[in-house]
Amino acid sequence: MTGVTDTSSASRGHGLRRDIDLLEALASDEAQTAGGLGVVRLAQLVGREKSQVSRALKALAAEGIVERDPDTLEYRLGWRLYSLVARTTESRLVRMAEPVMRALSADLEETSHLCVLSDREVLTLLSVSGHSFRVHGWEGRGVPAWQTSAGRVLLSDATPDELYVRFGTTSEMPVPELWGLIQDARRLGYARVSEEFEAGLVGVSAPVRDFRGRVVAALNISAPKARFGDRLDEAGRTTARAATRVSALLGWQPRRPQPARAGLV
Repeated sequence: MTGVTDTSSASRGHGLRRDIDLLEALASDEAQTAGGLGVVRLAQLVGREKSQVSRALKALAAEGIVERDPDTLEYRLGWRLYSLVARTTESRLVRMAEPVMRALSADLEETSHLCVLSDREVLTLLSVSGHSFRVHGWEGRGVPAWQTSAGRVLLSDATPDELYVRFGTTSEMPVPELWGLIQDARRLGYARVSEEFEAGLVGVSAPVRDFRGRVVAALNISAPKARFGDRLDEAGRTTARAATRVSALLGWQPRRPQPARAGLV
């Protein structure tokens, strides 16, 4: 029995090593520059059969460790992996955001969340209460992007065509309606929702930009409507100022406001 156990353990370890090889290939400069790599190229990089690599990637994608672009069919590292990293080694985004979030939560006396976009969902990387400690209930949890203020902020760089690719088969909210809500958020500098995700829950979100000006995250405040509903706009402006501070720490320099993009036809 010992020999069987040792063989099984060795097999699992070998499989894990192969998965790590794939993740390292997806973290390479080539993959980061290209925005992802296809199965053929990944098979070349790790020295494995294409069919083996394809099966391994599908398994990793099912767990959110990697993501597959629906247009190019290329793979990239997934946000679940980033979420795990954020909760252990503290990524730069989380390190820059956390002290700002503590101040924001103390100011508004509500829990703040740092969110990113993962396919059709918003994923929470970090939650901080107004009492200067981290709250883990939402971290790593995904929610539908079209129902949340964070989702509308995170989609603010998207074109109508990109929205159709991502949400065109989603029946919960027509793309033209989602586009209009995204444009409202762009004009205000923050997005707001009232009981759209959950009865009795309201929230506001503002965009966090990197040094290139791209929206890479959203700062969110969510709270019961009875406690927070009459000050959404005030909270939105406060959250937007906090998001601007995080963006500045990431190297973003504000430019002149961009005009609203052409509407859907």
